[in-house]
Amino acid sequence: MTRVNRGLFTSLRADWMTPKALYQALDAEFGFDFDPCPAKPNTDGLGSEWGKINFVNPPYGKEIGKWIQKGYEQNLKGKTVVFLIPSRTDTQWWHDYIMKANEIRFIRGRLKFDDQKNSAPFPSAIVVFKQKQYGK
Repeated sequence: MTRVNRGLFTSLRADWMTPKALYQALDAEFGFDFDPCPAKPNTDGLGSEWGKINFVNPPYGKEIGKWIQKGYEQNLKGKTVVFLIPSRTDTQWWHDYIMKANEIRFIRGRLKFDDQKNSAPFPSAIVVFKQKQYGK
């Protein structure tokens, strides 16, 4: 009998450190001024007001839908939100919010997150909710 890796279907961990090169490329493109999910404890990204141009690599566990909803709501306030998330196209949060994004960039292959020896056991995507440009 073949044993299936549960990590392919669940979040065995929630904190995946953004690859530095990927962050630097996105920052060069967007010019981030806020990260509600920094790698430091005691930060309430869900309870705080976000910046004008946000990079969000949320916890990938069961709470991810709350982060996606918050980012969508921040975008409705005129803010740009760029997510690095697992590509979970079968989830409710994907259909309720991600499908309303300006851009969805599927990452070819699997990312190697900065604190890991091996690539992630899941596909990833960059999702962009751009700041609204009125009158243009």
